[in-house]
Amino acid sequence: MKVLVVGGGGREHTLVWKIAQSPKVSKIFCAPGNGGISKLAECINIKTTDLSSLASFAKQNKIDLVVVGPDDPLAMGLVDMIEAEGIKAFGPSKKGAEIEASKVFSKNLMKKYNIPTANYEVFEDPSEVKKYLEKSSFPLVVKAEGLALGKGVIIAAEIGQALKAIDEIMIDRAFGDAGSRVVVEEFLQGQEVSILAFTDGKTVVPMVSSQDHKRIFDNDQGPNTGGMGTFSPSRIYSNELAEECMEKIYLPTVRAMEAEGRKFKGVLYFGLMITKDGPKTLEYNARFGDPETQVVIPRLKTDIIDIFEAVIEERLDKINIEWYPGGAACVVMASGGYPGKYNKGYEISGIEEAESLGCMAFHAGTKVVNGTLITAGGRVLGVTGLGKDLDEAIKKAYEGVEKVKFKEAHHRKDIGIK
Repeated sequence: MKVLVVGGGGREHTLVWKIAQSPKVSKIFCAPGNGGISKLAECINIKTTDLSSLASFAKQNKIDLVVVGPDDPLAMGLVDMIEAEGIKAFGPSKKGAEIEASKVFSKNLMKKYNIPTANYEVFEDPSEVKKYLEKSSFPLVVKAEGLALGKGVIIAAEIGQALKAIDEIMIDRAFGDAGSRVVVEEFLQGQEVSILAFTDGKTVVPMVSSQDHKRIFDNDQGPNTGGMGTFSPSRIYSNELAEECMEKIYLPTVRAMEAEGRKFKGVLYFGLMITKDGPKTLEYNARFGDPETQVVIPRLKTDIIDIFEAVIEERLDKINIEWYPGGAACVVMASGGYPGKYNKGYEISGIEEAESLGCMAFHAGTKVVNGTLITAGGRVLGVTGLGKDLDEAIKKAYEGVEKVKFKEAHHRKDIGIK
């Protein structure tokens, strides 16, 4: 079969890497892809938001399956458009993807169906939210309503920070239309856990647990990023906790979406906070997380194409999904200055040396120019190590990072060491 993967980051490189292992697959295309993906797939220069060109390409090239990685094309309805051409697509419909695309929709869904989450208020008027903040106690969390590449969430320790966040989101429109409304919610204390789950709209099959590090600097300092590294499994996610989450969060969410006429098929990402009062839902994503995918998918034993087909055909309960034991850790190597301004175009070396140690280097912001691999984004590479346990995986990932070199490279030195 011929597969088209939509996206060009570390998540998509990981998915292409896994799809390439399936005996069912004869050819992989990726739009737009990146320097690492180009070794495994034919990269097509189509933007992820150019839905009509993606649908036309899939039709003209007789693609059998389209796998959509990023949030924007899902929220815009790419899956609906591909399916209208009679082609199978993995990912939620436009109506399903709203669980991520609208913070207000997802918070209201949780409230309506009694899914545990933080208390919150929604505002459309900057002056109203500022009045509310003047009377609030801190810390509080301020969230842009729409998609903001994982950066539209500000934890405000005091009133000044909160007011600055409102100006950035609602007045300066730092995240564009995502700032038309804001959600202000209580700050939950605890440890975060990320759970990605396959679902066909009825059955929910959680993947192995992971934990992400969002802040740019060690010890969770500095601004939020798209993710600076991740590890699997979580050290705190027990079997008992998994059962509680299934009963109170995972199944109720999928049933709520069906009850709302938005049957969700694809990957549902649950961002959880494990509080003293039990697990609570911080957010949903309607797709594989990045960089969580870079530690979860290397631990997947089952052919990923078998899973994608079972989800699409609503027979997820009929297949057995297996995982490799042990641990995985991914350290993101970023451009200096990220998540703010940074330079691009620096040559990257040492990837082969890292891979010779048994690491995987999943490319995010790279491209090949005249045969040379160069930096082309904020997050450049995710170096993943596997091990018989988490500690061995972390050690392996950092051994790989030591081998990879590019000018102004920055990475955290405490991934997985919580």
